[in-house]
Amino acid sequence: MKKVGFFRSIHLKLVLIYVLLLLVAMQIIGAYFVRQLESTLLRNFETSIQERVDLLSYYVGEEMAKERNPEEDGPTLQEDVYNILKDFNNTSDISEVQVIEGTSLRIIGTSDPNNQGIVGQRTTDGLIWKVIATSDEDGDDQTLIHRPSGNRIWKLAEPIKVDDDVIGGILLIADVENVYSQMKTINQIFATGTAISLGISALLVVFLARTITRPITDMRKQAIAMSKGNFSRKVKVYGYDEIGELAMTFNSLTKKLQEAQATTEGEKRKLSSVLSYMTDGVIATDRKGRVILINEPAAKMLDVSRETILSTSIISLLGIEEEYTLEELIETKESIILNYSTATKPYVLRANISVIQKETGFVNGLIAVLHDITEQEKIDMERREFVANVSHELRTPLTTMRSYVEALAEGAWKDEEIAPNFLEVTQNETERMIRLVNALLQLSKLDSKDYQLTTEWVDFVQFYNRIIDRFELAKEQNVRFERKLLDQATFVEIDPDKLTQVLDNIISNALKYSPEGGKITFKMVEEEEMIVISVSDEGVGIPKDNLEKIFERFYRVDKARTRKLGGTGLGLAIAKEMVEAHGGKIWARSVEGKGTTVSFSLPYLQTEEDDWS
Repeated sequence: MKKVGFFRSIHLKLVLIYVLLLLVAMQIIGAYFVRQLESTLLRNFETSIQERVDLLSYYVGEEMAKERNPEEDGPTLQEDVYNILKDFNNTSDISEVQVIEGTSLRIIGTSDPNNQGIVGQRTTDGLIWKVIATSDEDGDDQTLIHRPSGNRIWKLAEPIKVDDDVIGGILLIADVENVYSQMKTINQIFATGTAISLGISALLVVFLARTITRPITDMRKQAIAMSKGNFSRKVKVYGYDEIGELAMTFNSLTKKLQEAQATTEGEKRKLSSVLSYMTDGVIATDRKGRVILINEPAAKMLDVSRETILSTSIISLLGIEEEYTLEELIETKESIILNYSTATKPYVLRANISVIQKETGFVNGLIAVLHDITEQEKIDMERREFVANVSHELRTPLTTMRSYVEALAEGAWKDEEIAPNFLEVTQNETERMIRLVNALLQLSKLDSKDYQLTTEWVDFVQFYNRIIDRFELAKEQNVRFERKLLDQATFVEIDPDKLTQVLDNIISNALKYSPEGGKITFKMVEEEEMIVISVSDEGVGIPKDNLEKIFERFYRVDKARTRKLGGTGLGLAIAKEMVEAHGGKIWARSVEGKGTTVSFSLPYLQTEEDDWS
């Protein structure tokens, strides 16, 4: 699992959220505090000056209302006003105070010693004009920017009244930049405090975030370990709060999952063991028909790899796309025959399909059980072929016999020339049927293993020579015999009667198919723990495609010629059963037009020969 980056972690998010919330709160509080503080400072500043201006207005009004005699040497109105203003202008906040006469709007006094030149001139300030003209008792004020210095100034115009008559006005100019400087200093102090608070809060929230994220990190590591199958780790419990309870619940879940996994693994091993030792193939699918489980026998039957066919559709796997859809496969109640036979090798499977359903009827998947019925089909086919062959073999002589018997019954027995021939044919066909029935009985005993070998130690060289001599004396056609046998005595434990029948069948076939003037070679070779006996003729040979089938029952390469020569088609089949009963093998080699060699092997131990020597 990919590790969570620092900038995406909940740790950073908690710190950022807390710091941002704190910053927003400080900004809101700071904005409200600064605004209220600025309003209070300005109001206090204006109130203090307003009170002083009211007192100044009273004193100046008294001087302006006083009657003066020009002939007397007393101080003039301007001098008295200047003296009052000089005493008033004793603070750094007030830049200048002007007294204006109400009728002529002339300046009769100013507190600025350097601006005494404006005394006696008409004022040009519109604010004082407005106050004197409207007789506004509360006066008027205005905040402006002093262009030469760039500082903010505050103008206050106040009327001078005597007996409710406006006789003049006072124009006060104050520097309020100090108030804003104080506010700037306070803002800096507040910002510094905010930064320090944010720093301390960030450290505290980092510690707080670690108390939250550390258990979560431990649980994440435990979850990763659990996904890999490790249930032995436990999450450390750092406290008994909600996260601590979550950690304890997580540990409890881990324990239960471990127990459940152990139970599941046990059941899985049992199921795997059962499936492994089953001879039948088993395939399981999900509800969409995709393979989720296949045992080894099924993989071998279908010649597929278990790893590569998982998630493959069962319909594609079985090769039945043209015959069935998944819905039809679910609804089918009968077994499905899967024929994978080739031209050279039969291969047939039977698939029994079962549906996996919940109690509600919801289909969870399918189970397909495969059975290899190749041998069963082969046996059924051989049985049908065997019955057909036996029926045919018995029908032919019986038909011949019936024809001759009917002819005799109709009066042919009276003909002294024809009757003996008819009786001879009937006798030959009867003997042929007897030989066929005896051969069938013998094969039946061999198939059911209802026979016992009466074995004895026999010198096979002498035994083989004796059989060859018998055929050499009885042969009718001009065929030469050539013997290539061992020089020393070779003792083998066999049933002489059964092996005599084997050799009789093989040599009889060689004589039947040998041409006039041909040669039959009898050979005996000693190999490791085996002796190999072979009979070779120079007949027409057997086609390569038919060579492996000559040991099957009733099989004939040339059926017409074989029946003409009186064969039953069971001789080599009986020979095969008897040789295998002795623990040997039988086979044939042939070249068309040049002849056939039939060979068989028998177990032979050199130590036994030494004991008899």
